[in-house]
Amino acid sequence: MESFHRGTKSLHLSRATAVVVALLFVIGSGAALSFAPEARESNAPTAGLPDSADSTTVARVKATLPSSGVAPAIVVVSPAGESFDDADRTAVTDLSSELASFSVSEAPLEPIFSDDEEVALLAVPLDAATGADQVADIREVVGNALPSGWSAQVTGGPAFAADLADVFAGADVRLLVATALVVALLLLITYRSPWLWLVPLVVVAVGDRVASVAVAAATQLFGYSVDGSTTGITSVLVFGAGTNYALLLIARYREELRLHDDRFAAMRSAWRQAAPAIAASSGTVVLALLMLSFADTPSNRALGWSAAIGIVVAVLFGLVVLPCAMVLFGRGLFWPFVPRVGQDDPARTGLWSRVGHHVTTRPRAFAAGSVALLAILAIGGAGLSVGLTQNERFREVPEAVTGQEVLAEAFPAGAAEPTVVLTRPADVGPVTDRIAETIGVSSTTPGPASEKWTQIDVVLDSDLGSDRAAETVDRLREGLGSTALVGGPDAENLDAAQAASHDRILIIPLVLLIVVAILLLLLRSVVAAVVLVLTVVATYATAMGAGWFVFTHLFDFPALDLPVPLFAFIFLVALGVDYNIFLATRAREESATQPIAGAMTTALAVTGGVITSAGIVLAAVFAVLGVLPLVTLTQIGVIVGIGVLLDTLVVRSLLVPALATMIGERFWWPRHPAPHRHRPSVPTTS
Repeated sequence: MESFHRGTKSLHLSRATAVVVALLFVIGSGAALSFAPEARESNAPTAGLPDSADSTTVARVKATLPSSGVAPAIVVVSPAGESFDDADRTAVTDLSSELASFSVSEAPLEPIFSDDEEVALLAVPLDAATGADQVADIREVVGNALPSGWSAQVTGGPAFAADLADVFAGADVRLLVATALVVALLLLITYRSPWLWLVPLVVVAVGDRVASVAVAAATQLFGYSVDGSTTGITSVLVFGAGTNYALLLIARYREELRLHDDRFAAMRSAWRQAAPAIAASSGTVVLALLMLSFADTPSNRALGWSAAIGIVVAVLFGLVVLPCAMVLFGRGLFWPFVPRVGQDDPARTGLWSRVGHHVTTRPRAFAAGSVALLAILAIGGAGLSVGLTQNERFREVPEAVTGQEVLAEAFPAGAAEPTVVLTRPADVGPVTDRIAETIGVSSTTPGPASEKWTQIDVVLDSDLGSDRAAETVDRLREGLGSTALVGGPDAENLDAAQAASHDRILIIPLVLLIVVAILLLLLRSVVAAVVLVLTVVATYATAMGAGWFVFTHLFDFPALDLPVPLFAFIFLVALGVDYNIFLATRAREESATQPIAGAMTTALAVTGGVITSAGIVLAAVFAVLGVLPLVTLTQIGVIVGIGVLLDTLVVRSLLVPALATMIGERFWWPRHPAPHRHRPSVPTTS
């Protein structure tokens, strides 16, 4: 018999080794294939717009017009003195001659001076496909050509594309290094072991690389595109969720090592007990992310698909690779706190056991206090505003934004990037007259034309992305009706805002239905499912309020970016319910032998430490998004980080156990885990 057990252990060991080696082989093969995600420029006209939007149609039609391949770089210069004198004008003319070599047009570059003679601009026509690559050379020429003391900026579409590329240059490496360091530090603190932390870190890090290859393959296979924000968020999700799954499995494995002499038997038992909760929580996140498939906005759909792939990879590595890696090294992996057979579980009498006892003995007080705290923090959301202009989306102001601001002060606000109206050639006259009569329009200029379409460039008298500009676009569309299409930057902003609103209204209820359905399947309790969903929704509202307070008082952000409310909701509700799933599934298991108060106390005692560690890791990982200088990612990181901490330390630790204790055995209605036990029946109404 003893030799049989030894043979079984050897068999398990060889299987584990085979799985690890096979996966490493797959990883190496995938890396060798070098799949590269299909690049999507974030400033492309249709990147964040629904296919049905007027501005999307305008962008596509513009691409068929004679000058469609041209995108101007706008050089903005200001003299050392208050205004241009004759010598200054000569210097600007000389600069235009030097910049002519970059132009794709044979026409000479003519400088335009502002009415107050303080600012001049030069529009340099560039090839739309390669213009961003020339911006650095143009800036170098401008810097060398102008006299000392002058200021100059290069802005326009190609400059914004170049600056955005600089923002994401090396971003993957910075984000990966920062995330790995944060996770490593927190795992080291959690386990207090010189090497245990390395196993989950390596497994999750390799899983992240596999996820990036899988996403790259998906973009090629299914024909969608991703940008730096999408890959960054996906990486953060893989690290955060993957580490959470690892913490839960390792905690259960450590429990089982105190009951089993055979580490393989301990892992099998731990896996059987932890896998359903991990599968349910990861399934919730994946299905919630896939609800973004119904979004109008292509970038939202791309994030949903990519992040869902990342979570699937994370859970596969957590449930397949991690168990194999853990059993390879034996109990010594936990040194100096090695779990021994027969050893008492310190968690059952530790801090979280005492917290659970206090909460379940005074549930009303803790419930009231928790709700009051959440309500106070939610008040911070008063006056919350959604919608950033292009210039407001950078935390570190790039040169293109500075140039845009100088232009807006010196010239009509919409001069640099005019609104575009497309109409049939036969309707040009009447359409131009109606445009000129529209409130908010500064001037009109005929543009390129084809047999089917004529372009009219419309300069608005309001700042790019402002509410007044949006109102003017609305008036243009209403006044022109079906005779013309209105596009351009301000129309794109308006269409993006409407698409974001549509996506929130449609997808948020779908995500809630998914979460409720999974909780019902897992817990088989209507009451528990409703209570848990309401608590995570309350966490979202609180995190939005607290986040808005932070943004307005510490960061001075004027508004949330358009996708932030929806992304924050999906991440907080789907990931936040994970901790409730971990707590509730353990409480249901314990309720088979003890009343609800005791079950909640035990569940909190044995899961409190690991869930708190998981929550802190997840919040810290999302905070790492702040290493990228985009306001959107900073806002997502802050809101999700605050929400996860609230969910971990307040909602899961205090509010849920208190509410469950107050509700009593009805918390498991209609299917109690101990059907033989007498419990109060749920009253019915006729």
